[in-house]
Amino acid sequence: MKKNNSQKRKNMITGSKLWSIAMITSLLAACSAPATTSSTANAAVSTTGTTKIVSFSESTSVKYADLVSLDADDTNVSWTEAESTMIKLNGTTATVTGSGAKAASGSVTISEAGTYVLSGELTNGQIVVNVADKGVVHLVLNGATIHDNDSAGIYIQKAGKAVITLEKGTQNAVSDGKTYVYADSSTDEPDAAIFSKADLTFNGAGQLTVTGNYNEGITSKDDLKIISGSINVKAADDGIKGKDMVAIQSGTITVDAAGDGIKSTNDTDASKGFVAIADGTFNIQSGSDGIQAETALVTDGGTYNIVTAGGSANAPAKVEEGPGGGGFGGGRGGFGGDGAMNGGTPPTDMGTPPDGEPPADMPAMPNSNGSNTGTQAGTGKSTNATTTTEEESISAKALKAGTNLTVNGGTYTIDSMDDSLHSNSNVTVNDGTFNIQSGDDGIHADQALTINGGTIKIVKSYEGLEGAIITLNDGEVDVTASDDGVNAAGDEATTSSTTATTSGKDTNNSSSVIDTNKSVDTDTDTNSANSTGTTGTTSTSNHSVQDTDASQQNRGPGGMPGESSGNNELHINGGTLTVNAGGDGLDANGSITMTGGTVIVNGPTNNGNGALDYDGTFVISGGYLVAAGSSGMAQGTSDASTQNTIVMTFPETQKAGTLVHVQDSKGNNILTFAPAKDYQNVVVSSPDLAKDGSYVIFSGGTSTGKAVDGLYTGGTYSGGTQIVAFQSTSNVTWVNESGVTTARSGMGGFGGGNGQGGFGGGRNRSQSGTSTDTMGTTSTTGTTGTTDSAK
Repeated sequence: MKKNNSQKRKNMITGSKLWSIAMITSLLAACSAPATTSSTANAAVSTTGTTKIVSFSESTSVKYADLVSLDADDTNVSWTEAESTMIKLNGTTATVTGSGAKAASGSVTISEAGTYVLSGELTNGQIVVNVADKGVVHLVLNGATIHDNDSAGIYIQKAGKAVITLEKGTQNAVSDGKTYVYADSSTDEPDAAIFSKADLTFNGAGQLTVTGNYNEGITSKDDLKIISGSINVKAADDGIKGKDMVAIQSGTITVDAAGDGIKSTNDTDASKGFVAIADGTFNIQSGSDGIQAETALVTDGGTYNIVTAGGSANAPAKVEEGPGGGGFGGGRGGFGGDGAMNGGTPPTDMGTPPDGEPPADMPAMPNSNGSNTGTQAGTGKSTNATTTTEEESISAKALKAGTNLTVNGGTYTIDSMDDSLHSNSNVTVNDGTFNIQSGDDGIHADQALTINGGTIKIVKSYEGLEGAIITLNDGEVDVTASDDGVNAAGDEATTSSTTATTSGKDTNNSSSVIDTNKSVDTDTDTNSANSTGTTGTTSTSNHSVQDTDASQQNRGPGGMPGESSGNNELHINGGTLTVNAGGDGLDANGSITMTGGTVIVNGPTNNGNGALDYDGTFVISGGYLVAAGSSGMAQGTSDASTQNTIVMTFPETQKAGTLVHVQDSKGNNILTFAPAKDYQNVVVSSPDLAKDGSYVIFSGGTSTGKAVDGLYTGGTYSGGTQIVAFQSTSNVTWVNESGVTTARSGMGGFGGGNGQGGFGGGRNRSQSGTSTDTMGTTSTTGTTGTTDSAK
């Protein structure tokens, strides 16, 4: 009667991810009404009508102590022989000295509350607790080995609470057989080596080895608490399972489980079903999830070594999603757009193809009839949910929460086949040190992913950070991803090209996620598009920040029109973020805002992706940004930005490690950077850049400064080749070797994977054929002696 470890996942037959959109709950109780605006660095998503808007605070401060309360019995480890019943185990028999327990047929039944001290070995028998008055039973394992061939070794059938103390300096073991004998076919419990129908607490300083040969290692149908001790569990299915909660205050926990390592299961009460960990050392190898909470998962500290399903090396091969938008006119640009994306659009030097016509060697699109029906442009996500296939897939995540996952501290070494940190709702990292190898996402939130601190190193992933709304407030984050480094995507309502009016929410103090499980009742006015409120499918929304720049982005239809952007958001307010991505570096199916911090992006080498990739706007008002990558799909920041940006496209691909150096007319260092991969386009935004400044860009050379992630500070740059000198003309200045370029419409990149559209789509990345050299300079080779100033 083993539990099926698989979970059903519905996938669109197109192969793209379609995350189910669910209402954000509070940490312990489901939200029943729209929340009020809270103080946060995120911008709000506001809609009209009855669409639910839920706000969440910048920092989730919930901790172990907020969820878990201990009483005197939980921490009681004391006993005396005079006040206890002594149970001596001997083979298939047992001797009981004291009251409240009886031995018969190789088993011991405890029927009264009290303290019971067990020692010796029971080779085929069971310790049964059946206390009618619901009192507290205190079991002290004082060098006890208990095995039952066809049932649980310890079975807490009835009690108010059971406390198992591991006596200091002792080694104890509990195990069961591979098959169980039940009274009838309708009975399916116990099913674990230690099984309790009552609250169960472990404490003490001794050691316990639990072997669940039949199914699970340790199970409680109520609360399960571990206060201390060294517990080693090996299980045929789940290792440690509590229904209403699993609370671990300390201890050394080792789990080797074919199913989940540690889990809670209550899915009917939003205030239960959580896992809360204050501290401890955890070594978990699981076939499925490492630590899984049905509702909230909170970790305050501890040391974690988690391997799921054999690790990231066992992850199924990822197939990059096909060209977004299908056929021509997908969301990520192409030929025939009717307007240039000022600021976000590179200049062109690729020539102009016939309007709406693909080149002869353009790969065939997945829809041979050229139809785009049901496809959301710019996201590569199908909106036609009528035809689905259902497949069984193992969930093998390291830390997984059904609602909120909050990490307040700890040290985590993770090698997971699936996502390393995952929430079906929100993930908040307040502190901690992470070394992550993931076969899928490094950190994934269906709704909001917020990083307020910590050191996060994702050394391997398919996508590094993913969430509908991603916010980096502080911390050090280093991401390596085979696809997108940071991907703001997932549960979103799409924004039509003519949006509904906003609800007037403050967009600066709240970050909101739309619950489209509710029917959307959209108000209409003279400026609004007609919208049908279909439950669980679409809604209309509006970003006031993006709309200030929407006319400049000109995502209008061209060729075969695509649809407009989603409402996902990436916010960078502080900290450091370093990205090395095979796909897009920073990717938002919506918009990006940056107010502070340092961001270094080593983007793709292929022209089907870009170091920066967004559908709406990228508004930067502070911080330091450098992004290097290919030029085919390159984007800069938006004209609505208050901080200035330079976007440089080199005449040919530069080799990895070749320095790119930008200095002003006085020789002050703006940028000295050695990209980790080949590159042809570099974006730099700095508080030191002036709208009307004069700048020189060099390639190659050396620097005596200190390099961190390729970015040099201090020292002196010399020996480079001058590529261009120019006068900045706007807050986003595009340049190539000939000087400042002038953008015009009609040219976009070829559609690549992960949502790049074909011709004439919404994301028109036009390039200019006209260049203006405002300083009359030519490319020369020489030496400079500028002094690099620290950023």
